[in-house]
Amino acid sequence: MATASSSPGPSPAAELGRLYLITGARPDLPGFLEAAVRGGVDLVQVRDRDLPDRELLAVLEAAREVTRRLGVPLVVNDRPDLAVLVGADLVHVGQDDLPVEAVRRFGLPVGLSTHSPEQLARARADYVGVGPVYATPTKEGRPGVGLEYVRHAAAHARVPWFAIGGIDETNVAEVVAAGAGRIAVVRAIGEAADPERAARALRAALPPTSA
Repeated sequence: MATASSSPGPSPAAELGRLYLITGARPDLPGFLEAAVRGGVDLVQVRDRDLPDRELLAVLEAAREVTRRLGVPLVVNDRPDLAVLVGADLVHVGQDDLPVEAVRRFGLPVGLSTHSPEQLARARADYVGVGPVYATPTKEGRPGVGLEYVRHAAAHARVPWFAIGGIDETNVAEVVAAGAGRIAVVRAIGEAADPERAARALRAALPPTSA
């Protein structure tokens, strides 16, 4: 699987991290990412659907500089064209975005959001998101799928997967108990007063290794 990045470390298509941070543009983005990575984040996605392309490109370039320097893979949400421009490692798409097969033409590994066992069974991505486990304002209008889908993914997923949606320090233990070895978060780190501490607490709750 080809990638467009020269960042150090293992190929993200071969070995994904376990604590996946999703963030939009923010004034303190470089420092925020550095703190989160110090705390244990090992995969970063930039997701911001409100920015014009020119501004989004600048945000992605800033994130790429930090993640490359720290040896952390960068994921771009929904925009394989911009992912190639900045040398990102992966692209993530949703069920209503470009098909995985189309994104692969850009030469990048692909992640896919899934919300049901049926979508999981059909997924042909390099990794999948499983959720939202709990209802979250970042997925307005989409109810939480609950821990049963996490248990289903633990038993049936054929590719690496991340539990996602409303996961934080108060509930991460029950998500892990349901079978999750990887989690993706937005607000649990992005809205924390101390992103490094928040990341460290989440990372400590995860099992040492994941399939």
